[in-house]
Formats: sequence, structure tokens, C-alpha cells
Amino acid sequence: MSDERSFPDRVLGFYDVPMWQHLEEGAFKLQRCEACGAFRYPPGPVCHDCLSPESQWTEVGGGGEILSHATFHKGYLPGYETPYSVVAVRLDEGPIVVSNIEGAEPADDWIGRRVSLVLVPRGDAYVLPRFQLA
Repeated sequence: MSDERSFPDRVLGFYDVPMWQHLEEGAFKLQRCEACGAFRYPPGPVCHDCLSPESQWTEVGGGGEILSHATFHKGYLPGYETPYSVVAVRLDEGPIVVSNIEGAEPADDWIGRRVSLVLVPRGDAYVLPRFQLA
């Protein structure tokens, strides 16, 4: 699904660039520590568990569980029509990712609902990792 609305530019840090390049190639990859196996998000210079600087970019399965959500009724960013919902998802691999729900939203309780990753192109701008109900 492509969306031609105007979206804000990304602000990329040094460690973010490879993740966004992988998204453009159609894969959601996160750093995985070579010493202890922990996935890290957001990307960074060392493992948050063992402080090892060694990591590999490894594809994640995309499954997860909603930990929290909020619905915004005021517009803060171009390209996001109100109301829109934001979710915090704990991936099956461990990291917590904050993103949006694509498609149908839960009609009742959001917490604990299973979701799966979808990669959503935003026109010619970039690809965003989003989630849909599983």
C-alpha cells in the first residue's frame, strides 16, 4: 500500500542508517549481539546487556505483542491524519518498537494483542515498519 501524503523527513543518527537501508530492501533487521545474542533497538554502539561492541544485522520475524497504545486527536506531524494510534510493541525477539497500526484497530482491549510487521512505503520518501493485527 503506497501513500502519497507528505511525511516528515527522518532524522537519522549514525547507527540508524543500516536499519533504514535494510527496510528499503524489504527486510526489518536489528543489531544482534555476537557475544550474548541480545537484539538491540534502537541501534547503538554496544550491547545493552553485556556491553560488547560486536553485532550483526539480523532479520527479525516481525511478530509481537502490544504493550501500550495511545490515540492522538491533535495533529503534530504532516502526513498523519487525526485521529491516529501509536503502539508500543514488544517484538518476539525482545526489543520494544514504537510505531503505528495499519488497517483495522482492536475494537476492545489493545494490551496483549498479537501483531505482525508490515513494511509500508511512503511514496518516494521511505519505508516505515508498521504493525497489523495478527
